[in-house]
Amino acid sequence: MSDTYSMEKEEIYSKVMRAGRRTYFFDVRSTKAGDYYLTITESKKFTNDDGSFHYKKHKIYLYKEDFADFKDHVSEMIDYIIDEKGEEVISDRHQSDYKKEDKVGGPQSAPEAGTVADEPAKTNFTDIDFDDI
Repeated sequence: MSDTYSMEKEEIYSKVMRAGRRTYFFDVRSTKAGDYYLTITESKKFTNDDGSFHYKKHKIYLYKEDFADFKDHVSEMIDYIIDEKGEEVISDRHQSDYKKEDKVGGPQSAPEAGTVADEPAKTNFTDIDFDDI
């Protein structure tokens, strides 16, 4: 059996999910024994200074004996995130005119573009509140 044949035979079923600069590949593959397993590949495009580009890929191999636990853990993590932060994508609402609620509940204007609240103008960094990420 040639390597080309075994590579073609190995991939059974595939789906692609595009998400911005990332692409996720879900592939059902076959072991030499004929059983199936899942690979999940994240591919992210990076552009070099000269305009050329390359992709970085990360792959997870998931075997049938781990499906139930994996599915339970992913579902639990997704439920936790939705319960804690809702379904709204926070980065979508962070616009220059967005009004954030302050700790006592009143609206607080977002700082002007190019400025950082409560920081002297001479600093060259942006203060990030990791609770908002």
